[in-house]
Amino acid sequence: MDQRIINLFDEYTHAPLSRQEFLERLVKLAGGTALAAAALAALEPGYAQAATVAEDDKNLVSEDVTWPGEAGVTMRGYLVRSKGRKKRGAVVVIHENRGLTPHIKDVTRRVAQAGYLALGVDALSGFGGTPANEDEGRTLIGKLDAEQNLNNYLRALAYLRARPDSNGRTGCVGFCWGGALANRLATHDPQLNAAVAYYGRQPDAAEAPAIKARLLLHYAGQDERVNAGIAAWEAALKAAGVRFEQYLYKGAQHAFNNDSSPARYNAEAAKLAWDRTLKLFREALG
Repeated sequence: MDQRIINLFDEYTHAPLSRQEFLERLVKLAGGTALAAAALAALEPGYAQAATVAEDDKNLVSEDVTWPGEAGVTMRGYLVRSKGRKKRGAVVVIHENRGLTPHIKDVTRRVAQAGYLALGVDALSGFGGTPANEDEGRTLIGKLDAEQNLNNYLRALAYLRARPDSNGRTGCVGFCWGGALANRLATHDPQLNAAVAYYGRQPDAAEAPAIKARLLLHYAGQDERVNAGIAAWEAALKAAGVRFEQYLYKGAQHAFNNDSSPARYNAEAAKLAWDRTLKLFREALG
């Protein structure tokens, strides 16, 4: 697919670009309505086709849970674990800028399948939860108070540590908007053991010395917007003595892990990044 079309979609999903303007520009770039429709079908999510772990997997137990959030908000999450009574490491799964979508719930099940207590947090709990319409989800994400949202995720980590089926060790993995938040959780939670950021924006370099967790940073080679901050963040992490690994997946697009978006999904990069993610969790969470 024309890189300009992928870049336009990235602009649409991350900037205040209306769907009407996006579609008008897409038609021009694609060279017609029919070609634009084909491009859109490859870009927008097809959740049912991309599910990796079935919702009714007989080896998993899932439930909807709540915990107290900031400003009186009741936070909601999708908690999944494998069957059995053993204590295990716990992982917060942080969604993209659309909310707790079926894709992120599927990722949560993948984490649980690997042996962890996995919690997919719905950052939009205060708005009644993630809407089915992704444009609405993006709009609501933009209305979140950044500090309250951060504290809600910190409370999610505390909730997991206090559960009787947790071994007290915690990690997080986030994608895009969630990747940026994974970085921020590492700078604000000294008890966090591991943080994995997929194509996430970097915090201010001055925050690096506060990090106690091990970091794993996945970047897409074609992601100029996010990659502009790599060098400064890498230098800050090295100066602070933070244990981190970072990988740049050449040729991969932003959101290369999202297998519900065929045009941007990169199976080879996604598998390699996921294997590296689980390796860190095994080492840091038990």
